Amino acid sequence: MNPQTLRSSQPGPAGPIELAIDVPMGPARLRGIAVICHPHPQFGGSLDNKVVQTLARAYVQLGYRAVRFNFRGIGASAGAWDSGQGEIDDALAVIAAQREPGLPLALAGFSFGAFVAGQAATRLGPDARAERLLLVGPAVVHFAMATVPADTVVIHGEADEVVPLAAVFDWARPQTLPVIVVPGVGHFFHGQLPLLKSLVAGTWHC
Repeated sequence: MNPQTLRSSQPGPAGPIELAIDVPMGPARLRGIAVICHPHPQFGGSLDNKVVQTLARAYVQLGYRAVRFNFRGIGASAGAWDSGQGEIDDALAVIAAQREPGLPLALAGFSFGAFVAGQAATRLGPDARAERLLLVGPAVVHFAMATVPADTVVIHGEADEVVPLAAVFDWARPQTLPVIVVPGVGHFFHGQLPLLKSLVAGTWHC
């Protein structure tokens, strides 16, 4: 992401989990910890995905320490694909290890990572719940997306070729959950990553 990105690892349920951590520059007090989940591991998803990196930049701009990680079997993370269940356990392990007392937790995910983030959020106890959840291009047609809090930020491309916008509306409608639709944009937000970053920054505390 940038020369200041810290590459490290931590223990996980399937072995070491690879991390990439970005911290806001300057003297301002750290606002919170953001854990970001990447897209489908079997289709090239990793912590270096451009959308995931864009979300990390948005969180750093907002004053959060942004923590990206590779699911089991990707990059330097041990283990093998577990059809989404073990990947939720990976996310929960990262959350437990990386959050700090007194600092809010933000939880985000892109595509398959949105499924993981949503499911992980439901498994956090009432005293450990995330401050807010961000889901970009949620994979509602391929995985059982959780029911999410009313203040969840959902961003989706109008022309998403992987997850049709209509399917996202079908998931969101019973929850009366607003969806931010980016006109003419596909699943990977090609050419519109700066817009995605500004949307996250602009809507996070609305």
